[in-house]
Amino acid sequence: MLEDINVAVIGVGNMGRHHARVYAEIEGVNLVAVADRNKHIGQKIARKFNCRYYSDFLKLINSEKIDAATIAVPTSLHKNVAIACIDKQIPILIEKPIAESIQSAQKIINKSKKNNIAVCIGHIERYNPVVQELKKLIKQNRFGRIISINSKRVGLYPPRVSDVDVIIDLAVHDIDVCNFLLEKEPKSIYAQAGKALNSKRIDYGDIFLDYNGVNVLLQVNWITPVKVRELTLTGIKGYAELSYLNQTLRIYKKGHGEDVDIINIEEINLRKEEPLKRELQNFVEFIKTKKGDVVNAEAGLLSLKVALKAINSHEIHRVVKL
Repeated sequence: MLEDINVAVIGVGNMGRHHARVYAEIEGVNLVAVADRNKHIGQKIARKFNCRYYSDFLKLINSEKIDAATIAVPTSLHKNVAIACIDKQIPILIEKPIAESIQSAQKIINKSKKNNIAVCIGHIERYNPVVQELKKLIKQNRFGRIISINSKRVGLYPPRVSDVDVIIDLAVHDIDVCNFLLEKEPKSIYAQAGKALNSKRIDYGDIFLDYNGVNVLLQVNWITPVKVRELTLTGIKGYAELSYLNQTLRIYKKGHGEDVDIINIEEINLRKEEPLKRELQNFVEFIKTKKGDVVNAEAGLLSLKVALKAINSHEIHRVVKL
């Protein structure tokens, strides 16, 4: 029998509070403490899940015996919090993106390698059942050679976001999903973006990625008054429609022989699951056994690089190489 592990959540705002909830639900995990600068929110979460509260994360990691921690603070703080945890020999899961810059991300990676401490990145959409199933169908060659992927991730501006733009906040999800599905990185990037309703940060963008012959278009914004999270994939043998929110996957294929004009539609029946729960279960398994399916820091760095290159392309109005 593997021993229970003690975990903490640093930052219990919009995303961190869900990490706290899920850890409290997972068998074999003790949520021992949470940290947040906001005393009202932090104490509320601590009471709800019967754990201790700290206003200073440094006091938490110095006072508690922690086997693993989630870092869900604002992106600009990721590096400092991550390095402090690594110095205390605490394996961490950092909510995406890994950091606000390549330099900060690289410092986290270098420190983790020097101390031999696991750093995983919370790219939650990889754990959506529909993404996992689509990857399986691609592996089975159900679509033949893939021609293109289109993704739409749009909705209203989230007040919780204060230090990144829509490309870093939203597009990084779909960049990671495409890296995962195609098992390669884009060779060139072109983006058009702007500030329609937000004068401080980019709030809409269209990103074109060339995965060596697979054309990818990612559309993101904080403007559309309805939340949309969709992806479509076109291959020479079939077409897929995926809804992240509804966890539905539909496959379209042309008929054969006398039925060549008929389109066959297959609804893939999947058991709906909470992606975050799958993500954290894998993280916990990885901490216990080194066998969980996790997104490593290098994969997180790649997604950040592509997102930052997209911003650079928008700024200079040119295609850029990765």
